[in-house]
Amino acid sequence: MKRQLYKPLGFLFLGLALAGIVLPVLPSTPFVLLAAWFFARSSEKWHQRLLASELFGPMIRNWEEQRCISQRSKAIAILSMLSAGGASIAFAMESTTLRAGTALLMAIGATVVLSLRTCPNCDRITKEA
Repeated sequence: MKRQLYKPLGFLFLGLALAGIVLPVLPSTPFVLLAAWFFARSSEKWHQRLLASELFGPMIRNWEEQRCISQRSKAIAILSMLSAGGASIAFAMESTTLRAGTALLMAIGATVVLSLRTCPNCDRITKEA
């Protein structure tokens, strides 16, 4: 039963993570970690594919080994949300409601990313992997 539920959830969160790469209001880091967690419990094949990914593998290994993400990952997530989201708010949206909603989603995303533990040696692990 778990496999039947966890595998689709893994794909859902992987899809959100991929969307988070291009959408300024979605951080991809928490969704990647959730996808890895669900795949680790439902599909060894997909879990290994994520670990082998040049884009996501180092972050997942850091999380699985030390329950942390690198300072670099946090900085990239926050800066990309601020730059792309800020540009969207400033230049692409006329509605105050849309601007406020986007700012709220960015704040929630930033809070989630910043709440994840940062390990002092995560950057070293990422480079070695």
